[in-house]
Amino acid sequence: QVQLVESGGGLVQPGGSLRLSCAASGSIFRINNMGWYRQAPGKQRELVAGISSGGSLNYADSVKGRFTISRDNAKNTVDLQMNSLKPEDTAVYYCNAIVVVTTTLSTYRYWGQGTQVTVSS
Repeated sequence: QVQLVESGGGLVQPGGSLRLSCAASGSIFRINNMGWYRQAPGKQRELVAGISSGGSLNYADSVKGRFTISRDNAKNTVDLQMNSLKPEDTAVYYCNAIVVVTTTLSTYRYWGQGTQVTVSS
């Protein structure tokens, strides 16, 4: 059993910044990939940024140069620093982790509850 708890969402003006955080807890043996997804109204959920256990990075083209993903393996956390925010960044942002659990050493995908990010004047 693994839980992902997110924080940091809110309302910001265009050009502003916001930092999202996600903490994983529970029966964690190892966390492989961690990432942030988002879903805007009327659109499919999309990958915003991902990071492997070794630190390899993956960003959507729309956020490259503006967003930065990072993780702390010792704390089982992943952050998303969002700068130069645009109205089109408005969405519900979801934390995701691929976790090997201690009980069975099986691998599962877990999702956070989602946090609203609104970019508006």
